[in-house]
Amino acid sequence: MSWRDKRVLIIGAARQGIALSRFLVGREAQVVLTDNRPEEDLREAQQDLDGLQVEWVLGGHPVSLLDGADLLCLSGGVPPTIPIVVQAQKKGIPLSNDSQIFIEETPCKVIGITGSAGKTTTTTLTGLMGQVAKEGSPYRKTFVGGNIGAPMIAVVDEMTSEDLAVMELSSFQLELMSRSPHVAAVLNIAPNHLDRHGTMEAYTAAKLNILTYQSSKDVAVLWRDDVDSWSLAERVQGRLYSYGRTRLPNGERGSFIEDGSIWLRTGEGPVEVMPIEEIKLRGEHNLLNVAAACVIAAAVGLPVEAMRAGVEGFTGVPHRLELVRSWGGADWFNDSKATAPQMAITAIKAFDEPLVVLAGGRDKHLPWDEFAQVAAERVDHLILFGEAVEVICAALDDEAADYTLEVCRGLEQSVHTAAGIVSPGDVVLLAPGGTSFDEFKDFEERGQRFKDLVNAL
Repeated sequence: MSWRDKRVLIIGAARQGIALSRFLVGREAQVVLTDNRPEEDLREAQQDLDGLQVEWVLGGHPVSLLDGADLLCLSGGVPPTIPIVVQAQKKGIPLSNDSQIFIEETPCKVIGITGSAGKTTTTTLTGLMGQVAKEGSPYRKTFVGGNIGAPMIAVVDEMTSEDLAVMELSSFQLELMSRSPHVAAVLNIAPNHLDRHGTMEAYTAAKLNILTYQSSKDVAVLWRDDVDSWSLAERVQGRLYSYGRTRLPNGERGSFIEDGSIWLRTGEGPVEVMPIEEIKLRGEHNLLNVAAACVIAAAVGLPVEAMRAGVEGFTGVPHRLELVRSWGGADWFNDSKATAPQMAITAIKAFDEPLVVLAGGRDKHLPWDEFAQVAAERVDHLILFGEAVEVICAALDDEAADYTLEVCRGLEQSVHTAAGIVSPGDVVLLAPGGTSFDEFKDFEERGQRFKDLVNAL
């Protein structure tokens, strides 16, 4: 479409808003960028757009900004319930975001990957498979981004029809979208972000947008062993691929795990991708992430050799079961990305060693009962910190638990408490189950602080 002289209002001057502003100014649109933060907090963002025709409105979102607006674009952290967005909908002003505009504008094939857990690892793996593909690859170049790394709209002008884009998509991005990628993967759906979406139904509906607007020529990838993910099969518009531990039913396309290897079938017979023992990632969930990445790669025609090469050298994404160091005879792992109880459970289940678990942060109005049950069964020492302490303690069953329980003010005290507890052979695991916003800017800052504290022991 032509953006020339279109008045576009963008809410949120973080990386998505900055990238979208630059793209739209390059298309001769009239861009207004607004953010709740004051000017002194946004000097770096303003420097990023220095010299470009962008109108800045800081410290709030006055409804008067909607006058003459052709489009309203929200950054991922901006909920659609704020007054200016509600008023825009009443006025009939369409809503969009940088991910939607990227899909509309890019000339290349797009893979979109979402899920309550595992999407960053799966996206990274799939991207690596595309990037290492040499002979037999149908693509000139593979780009990786979206909810991780750089927004895809920042590099859309570098893309051609011979390229491949691999995007991680969050529920925050998907809830506004009315375009779906050519290949859409839903890894799993578990309670998450209910502080933003309100109900599980609204959260699931946001995730579903990744499939809703596909055509009969597109591909959907689902986890067939997960009831919630597999229930979406009836929504699939095009071809269905699946992955899981269970044997793939005859005639269906997908990946499966058998005889100590990951296998793939997209044609007549199964093809071995690689032995499980060659995968360096830890935990059952990461084995399934590899199986998912293989079938996603197969859906866009990447060769098996590229799948194997992409996995072999990959040791994980920072802040996701990341080994920090060995100290006190124990291995210390950073899983700061575990921002929901279910994600913390997955991290705990990745270990058989005696566990010292650091959990807490800010609660997202999610149930902690299953976390309490798993902690009682598998954790030796539980250290709680942050705003969620009371909520977690209320879910714990003291009579059923064998662990020792310590309550700390924050992350630093938790690390030093763990240091006083550990024995040789233990694993110390940061698996918060809550967000970082009670103490840190984001999970990455929390994870880095944990690593700094551990390395300083």
